Amino acid sequence: MPTSAAGNKRRGPRTDSARRRTGGFTLLELLVVIAIIALATAGVGLALRDSGQASLDREAERLSALLESARAQSRASGIAVRWRPTPQGPGNFSFDGLPPDALPTAWLTDGIAAQALAADGSAVAALQLGPEPIIAAQQVLLTSEGPPARSLRIGTDGLRPFTVITP
Repeated sequence: MPTSAAGNKRRGPRTDSARRRTGGFTLLELLVVIAIIALATAGVGLALRDSGQASLDREAERLSALLESARAQSRASGIAVRWRPTPQGPGNFSFDGLPPDALPTAWLTDGIAAQALAADGSAVAALQLGPEPIIAAQQVLLTSEGPPARSLRIGTDGLRPFTVITP
């Protein structure tokens, strides 16, 4: 006959509840582990940014700053300045009317192409940047090689500075 003294093990058949608790994980434990894995995966996914899109964003911000700089130099000197893309040649774009080394004329990233556009979206040969303080509404379409191919627009309404236009 079993005694119930401290240290004695109960002998005899196990009950169903004791059999269920001895092996495996509970549903709550599994849900906690899945939630931790999901949060870690989401954090890593947000931390890793698409480098192709980031380089296109960087080039768009850089070009808008260069266009505004050329526009300011044109107003200061009173000389007409035009920006045009050059598919071949020493650079990838040029600022006609400025000294040759006044501003950079190449993309920092390979595979970037630009097209000057009028306000209605039709292609034009070049952007007129000055010397008038108010210019026509203009845009530049930047595209990067793919896959996947990406594009951004940089534009002005003629009064405000060139900025990246949200698609």
